[in-house]
Amino acid sequence: MKNKKIQVIKLNNQKTPFYIYKLNYIFEQLNLSQDHVEAIYKAIFEQVINNEINVKTIRRIIENYLTDNNLLTALSQYQAVKKKDDSIWAKATDIEDNIKQLFDRNSRVVHENANKDSKVFNTQRDLQAGRSSKAIGLKMLPSLVAKAHLRGDIHWHDLDYSPATPETNCCLVDFKNMLNNGFKIGNAQVSSPKSIQTATAQVAQIIANVASLQYGGISFDRADEVLAPFAKLNYEKHLATAKQWIPESKQAEYALDRTRKDIYDAMQALEYEINTLYSSQGQTPFTTVSFGLGTNWFEKEIQKDIFKIRIKGLGVERRTAIFPKLTFALKRGLNLAPSDPNYDVKKLAIDCATKRMYPDILNYDVLSDITGNFKAPMGCRSFLPKWTDEQGNEVNAGRMNLGVVTVNLPRIALYAKGNVEQFWTIFNDKMNIIHQALAYRIERCKEAKPYNAPLLYKYGAFGKRLNDDDSVDELFKNERATVSVGYIGLYEVGTSFFGPDWEHNEQAHAFTVEIVKRLNELCAVWSKESGYHYSLYSTPAESLTDTFCQDDIKKFGKVTDITDKEYYTNSFHYDVRKNPTPFEKLSFEEEYPHYASAGFIHYCEYPNLKQNPKALEAVWDWAYDHVGYLGTNTSIDQCFKCGFKGDFKPTARGFECPQCGNHNPKYCDVVKRTCGYLGNPQARPMVHGRHEEISARVKNMTKGMVQNVAQYEKAKQSDTQRMDG
Repeated sequence: MKNKKIQVIKLNNQKTPFYIYKLNYIFEQLNLSQDHVEAIYKAIFEQVINNEINVKTIRRIIENYLTDNNLLTALSQYQAVKKKDDSIWAKATDIEDNIKQLFDRNSRVVHENANKDSKVFNTQRDLQAGRSSKAIGLKMLPSLVAKAHLRGDIHWHDLDYSPATPETNCCLVDFKNMLNNGFKIGNAQVSSPKSIQTATAQVAQIIANVASLQYGGISFDRADEVLAPFAKLNYEKHLATAKQWIPESKQAEYALDRTRKDIYDAMQALEYEINTLYSSQGQTPFTTVSFGLGTNWFEKEIQKDIFKIRIKGLGVERRTAIFPKLTFALKRGLNLAPSDPNYDVKKLAIDCATKRMYPDILNYDVLSDITGNFKAPMGCRSFLPKWTDEQGNEVNAGRMNLGVVTVNLPRIALYAKGNVEQFWTIFNDKMNIIHQALAYRIERCKEAKPYNAPLLYKYGAFGKRLNDDDSVDELFKNERATVSVGYIGLYEVGTSFFGPDWEHNEQAHAFTVEIVKRLNELCAVWSKESGYHYSLYSTPAESLTDTFCQDDIKKFGKVTDITDKEYYTNSFHYDVRKNPTPFEKLSFEEEYPHYASAGFIHYCEYPNLKQNPKALEAVWDWAYDHVGYLGTNTSIDQCFKCGFKGDFKPTARGFECPQCGNHNPKYCDVVKRTCGYLGNPQARPMVHGRHEEISARVKNMTKGMVQNVAQYEKAKQSDTQRMDG
């Protein structure tokens, strides 16, 4: 049966291609014989006029056929599905019903964001507003997009904020511009700071305000280099004082000593301020501080103090700070090898990672190759491509992402049932919807006015300073901003076609790489057509790892090694249930980000590394030439009842101390990486699927790993030479 490029006219008069797989799935659920299926298709194709048919006509033909052939059970099931779809839509767009869900403490909606404490009033207000916005947003979206979102074919991210308001997603705030030229928040016109203490206080205020004007992460790129000039002002002030009271031989030493304390105090204040901030969204701002390339004394002091403060911990109990996320730049010739001038800072970074999990590392050379130039991620993993202004200057700070829509790849594979041609047919269907969704996302963001978000558009956070009557599109067009296609579940796709242990199957690996490559190619086409930068993003999927899987369990049942796990694997990651060495895992994953350059991160799972920092350094050094962005997942949980330090045991009620059974968040500090950011799942529970995924993680560490580094590298080189030969 061929569809002959038939177009289906939807209820809103939108035309879409006729995809046989959709009806085939329905007929399978109705248990119709092949004779009945062929007869229905014959009846449908007879009603096609000028290669078009109305969706109402298709439904009428199916219902009439089932009635005429006395297939009443099938008819009842078919009609029930339509009623159920209508009911789901009605509930999803009902504001009152949405808000009622918040009063069910077991409802997943109160655990969708591990950074939100749904017990406190300000978060509850945000959740109430968000549930209303979701209902409104669904009605605003193009019908095809809204229905696909509700079905679980795609996911429109942050529906509780967008499109009800034309907010942007994540950004690299232009802190240098704002600190040097001043800005305005509320009624206060803030001038350029005269000390590092004031500078970090202003940074905290900027973060709080930006977080209330967008819904994604905020990054402070090159923080050491931006803040260093203000620390120098402290030094000059102390030196001037010293010249009045201290012998000349001790003046510089005195000024440096006082400045050293000022830097430490300022950076400690920033750490505490960020962790005690609440944005208008009822959460600690998703903040990333990135640093490591500075070379002068002030820059190095800032770098070292960030690590010393993080290692020390928060409060009397010295708990691990969840925010800000720290990303540290490694660069050959600067801090990578013992002979490099900033190697001492790298040693501190390793010590910090073994004790507090952060920093994640940004490998200068590979990251520059993948994204076009070096810069921090926006938030946890979203990267901007290289971009130059009209004068040819590279611009990173002040740019932003307009939002993400993610495709459910495992569902496409489940529909395809091992048929590769069918997979690509369904893939194209879903990507047409993704394109429509992202195009709408751009247009909605363009409807904002500069006065809607003054700090972003008028006072420098987004780089340019617009007037009230200017178009915000000045900051988006010509590919200055990005809008992203997200994806999830390459492991499950590979499993569907090649079985659960496909990671060492070259054909399977090539197939999953081809998926990411085709996604990237579509982004390039859409960018060229529109003038806006469409980019491919490896979705963090904090709650989506659960949402998509639960949707597909309802649709396909529990499929072994796909849906029966009750979570989907993030983006391109290796199956978390397996234990490859870090080198094997990173080798498997390293090709994908070259296509998904708009958002990615690699992780390795380790046991407690506090007594074995050399092992972590071995992985970092090897990874430098292989991956651009690497996180450390290690055991840093603490029990304040019995003193245990290590890995808490996952249970149905969360995580508990394996030594004394303590699971009270008041007496323990449980820190896990939920996606790109860290989270404290005992204090703020996460959705079921994410809990299952974290519980399933297996350590990538093996005994003798450090000794095997040289052997592994030699083997890889041998393999490369053999393949080249």
